[in-house]
Amino acid sequence: MIVKGSCHCKATTFEVSDAPGTVTQCTCSFCSKRGALWAYYTPDQFKLTSAPQNVSFYRWGSKTIKHGFCAVCGCGTFTQTPDWSTGEPDFDNPKISVNARLFDDFDLDEVEVVVIDGKNLW
Repeated sequence: MIVKGSCHCKATTFEVSDAPGTVTQCTCSFCSKRGALWAYYTPDQFKLTSAPQNVSFYRWGSKTIKHGFCAVCGCGTFTQTPDWSTGEPDFDNPKISVNARLFDDFDLDEVEVVVIDGKNLW
């Protein structure tokens, strides 16, 4: 089931191959200020359906993660990150974290929210 999403102004649009089973609420300073609930995908499960120039990127700290946002309205849309499941960055297995709050016609209340203590982990 393809799930479509968009920023507030619809200049940045995307789709993912499947609905998420869970979403992650990270408590780090960046994620908590952004207010995102993250759904994780491999690059082949994510497709940017709008013009790439409508997305800008912010890199913070180690500059390892590219935080995407709409260049027009500023909504935080997705990130490009290495896989961190082992505790170390695995650049051979990148992940796309999508802000599930931007999914169109999707009921986030039906999805479990997993909290990660990013405030104290990194």
